[in-house]
Amino acid sequence: MSLVSLIQDRTRQALRTGGLVGLTGTMIPILIAHLERTPAAEKDVVRDLWVRRWARALLGLFAVTLVIEGNVLPPTRPGGRGRLIVVNHRSVIDIGVMLATFGGTMVSRADVATWPVLGAAARAVGTVFVDRASKKSGAATLRAIQRRLEEGETIVLFPEGTTFAGDAVHPFHPGSFVAAARAGAEILPVGLAYPAASGAAYIDESFMTHLGRIAMNTGTRTAVVVGAPVSTQPGMKVGPLVAEIQAEVVRLVGRARELCGP
Repeated sequence: MSLVSLIQDRTRQALRTGGLVGLTGTMIPILIAHLERTPAAEKDVVRDLWVRRWARALLGLFAVTLVIEGNVLPPTRPGGRGRLIVVNHRSVIDIGVMLATFGGTMVSRADVATWPVLGAAARAVGTVFVDRASKKSGAATLRAIQRRLEEGETIVLFPEGTTFAGDAVHPFHPGSFVAAARAGAEILPVGLAYPAASGAAYIDESFMTHLGRIAMNTGTRTAVVVGAPVSTQPGMKVGPLVAEIQAEVVRLVGRARELCGP
């Protein structure tokens, strides 16, 4: 790598990581103040609007280009039918991609709540946190997911539980599917893929190392393929439901790979 290229990469990295902190640190206090003046019945709608704005701004800052195929459904509304969006997990970019496209609330691992700036942002927008090593935390998380789905919210979930390199879709944790069925929510399968050379995979490195590496990219192309929603109802068998959704996500990831290239 030439000295000029190195300087350009480091400049992009500094501007983008600084922009992430600045954008998040500015928007979240404004959102919180705005929510305090918003009637309770409208808070979820207002929060969803701001989350989408924040996510789209971040994708623009990091030069992430989306190629979307399939029907992106209108946002859910309080009092309506909840929606659980399930998608394979490759990169920290996935979070921005999903929130920008679908809005809603994420299910995230518990330690994210302690991250500087982003942890505060995640808490402010209603992220559901789970400690997978704790049975008590897991049970509380499933109750929270069920309650929010019953209230008509959209929940975005990475059912593999962590990120993986490559396009292989790993076994899904079934708990959130149980919550969705109990709530009678619909489940929307989605597949994501990135070009192999993008370095998008978040594997065996710290969050800051991963973020810094992504920030140096001139741009990142992401393919998002949306499947058809699947209905659920209380009392249905969850095993076949999980198998059906996972098979569909595998198919959608394959199509996403075709769209974004090798």
